Amino acid sequence: MSHLKHNIRSQQERNINLVGQSNYMRERIESSVLPLTIDIAEDRELSNDTLLGLQALDKEAARISISSLASLAKIGELDHLGGGLDLIPALNISLAISNYHGIEYTIENAHCSIGYFSLLAAYGFIQNDDVIEKFRRGLDIPGHVSWLPGGTQLNGGRLGVMIPVAVGQALGKKAFFGDNSFVVCHTGDAGWISGQALNGFNAADLHNAPITFVMHRNGIQLSGSNKAVMDKDPRPIIAAMGIEILEIKSLYDHRETYAAYRKAFELSQNGRPSLIYPMGEETTLQDLADKFNIASYVNEIAESNSVAMDQKIWLPGALMGYRDIVPMLECIFLVNELPGGEGHHDGHMKGRDEDDVHSNPMMSFTDEEQSALKALRSASPRKVVTEARPAPGSDNLILEDNAVAEIELPEAGTSTSARAGVQKAYELIAKTYPNNVYILSCDLDPSTKLDKAKSHLADDHKFELSIEEQVATMMANGLAMSGQPRTLNIFSTFAAFFEGIAREGFEMWRYQRNLNGVNEGLNVVMHMSHVGACTGRDHFAGWSLDWINLAIGYLPFLHRFYAPSDARSAFIAVRDQAAHYGAHIIGIPRDNLPILQKEDGSVLWKNTDAWEPVTVIRNNGSKKAILAFGAPAFLAIEAAEELENNVDVLIVNGLPFNEGQLDSLLDEYSDGIVTIEDGLIGDCMSGLRGFAALVATNATNRISLAHVGINDPRIAPAEGHDEVWEHFGLTKENLVSAVKSI
Repeated sequence: MSHLKHNIRSQQERNINLVGQSNYMRERIESSVLPLTIDIAEDRELSNDTLLGLQALDKEAARISISSLASLAKIGELDHLGGGLDLIPALNISLAISNYHGIEYTIENAHCSIGYFSLLAAYGFIQNDDVIEKFRRGLDIPGHVSWLPGGTQLNGGRLGVMIPVAVGQALGKKAFFGDNSFVVCHTGDAGWISGQALNGFNAADLHNAPITFVMHRNGIQLSGSNKAVMDKDPRPIIAAMGIEILEIKSLYDHRETYAAYRKAFELSQNGRPSLIYPMGEETTLQDLADKFNIASYVNEIAESNSVAMDQKIWLPGALMGYRDIVPMLECIFLVNELPGGEGHHDGHMKGRDEDDVHSNPMMSFTDEEQSALKALRSASPRKVVTEARPAPGSDNLILEDNAVAEIELPEAGTSTSARAGVQKAYELIAKTYPNNVYILSCDLDPSTKLDKAKSHLADDHKFELSIEEQVATMMANGLAMSGQPRTLNIFSTFAAFFEGIAREGFEMWRYQRNLNGVNEGLNVVMHMSHVGACTGRDHFAGWSLDWINLAIGYLPFLHRFYAPSDARSAFIAVRDQAAHYGAHIIGIPRDNLPILQKEDGSVLWKNTDAWEPVTVIRNNGSKKAILAFGAPAFLAIEAAEELENNVDVLIVNGLPFNEGQLDSLLDEYSDGIVTIEDGLIGDCMSGLRGFAALVATNATNRISLAHVGINDPRIAPAEGHDEVWEHFGLTKENLVSAVKSI
């Protein structure tokens, strides 16, 4: 254990050093950038000056991208250069319309990050040299879209995921900022078919999100053309989800693209989400050569592959490798199934001359573009302040003691579901802070007990999503990034659905970087109801036997994980999670549990008590203890009574422990500790898991241990939780035996 603690301290030191060496991982950054802005609510079309500025910045960003990949080539590396160059023209408009309040953008096809980082550099948010020399080589500028000044908070990961997240962000902005709220989500032509994306499109329509999706349909996926991998037209499928399709010829024509943005913005203000879809055009190789003034390049690839210049082709409306002429042409040949075609999803500069690429006609500035860029650089800069999200544990929605004290909770001597406390707490929070609470539901509010809270919220603060649990978690994550200072964003469903369906909402936390460099969970409550084997008579259909392992797995990204043991502790837990900013998981058992009592018969927890990781319920001065995690706490009390109070009983209300707290308990109970939990703890084949493993890891060989939990989940009766617990050995008798064994 001492070596493990040494490794942890060493890792913390390395983390601090890495952040300290970065240029952009800070709590607050004020940027002075080029003042190219577009007011999408007022500007009906692009002025000539704005158009020239956009064109110049396109080329500047493309040149930075090429230089960055040339630098990577020196160490034998490559990147998704083709998609990054394709991203630049439309993203440039998104950057120009963003005000970083009600209007923002995000990027679903986040592997195309070199175009994103290069545009941020072209505007002046970050340094050119940092993108060129540090892309994919450090903390500041990694290989996927990550939050930097001027950028999107939504760090990209798996394809398709950012579509529903952006929907949540747009809905939060609409509720908070009101009119003129708008989110642009750039997406590739692969991720749209994922289940998350399709559910996200449906949610956008269902709840009238002010959003448009810009599809970079260049016709190429990772291993080949769309035609070879996924020969589907996205338009009828996405339109069937309720999204209005806006067809344009191309994304590299700024005037046409902006006109589509304007139309999308107008639709969004009337509750209509849209998709901007570049159709491309039927043309010939000769017309392509003339269009981009690249006749010598087109002639060379055509002649070398015996293709006539009058060959008819489809020119995609988004071009993989745009402005990098040779790879761009090879991609065009590929999607047209012509000899010489190659995909450049993984683009590179290996063996290529940087100056040669920079000097090509599509990357060379015209005199007018140079003048426009010079004018932008000499004008008064635009000031943009980027601030990190609050630290986990910061004050959020605080309920005062006088309001809490008035709530009637179950009394000692009664038995009821912990959900009774949940219902009271959420209702009080929603009633007190109706403009700060958002609830996402999946047709289970009467069971998870969010129903009364929702009655206090306006329609734009509560969203029903039927049985789309996975997308609901991601929308909750998006709501947390909508720019509001203090909110409680709640998604609740049965814990079994979190385990089996909705884990992507947790997984997204692993790659959500705050501006200070820390990947952390977002300001969201993932409310897992019906945890453990305590789920009525549904047999396996409703069980969540791995809920503790699930939550512990995400503990590094959480502020707290709550495991209430009765209705009163559930009330206290919900109050506490609302009071603190950050990511929270709470697990609530379904069935009736006794209200826990002190030895004098009074309730263990009063309404106004502060939440604590551990509560001592029986202190008999013993050197042995039972640590009961959540619902089985009452069994621990019964076992102590049978043992004539020769064992202390402590209830673990959640994790993490306070610093040094578990070590102190291990020292105090030198004769041994028994743990009990309503979840999987493994067996001799799999090793320990769950709360049992946490205690065992810290105890090592210091004291004797025994563990009560679920070992073999494969067979069980479909009866009440008493019978099910008995089958799994979660009984007073087994606890007594365990205590005697240590």
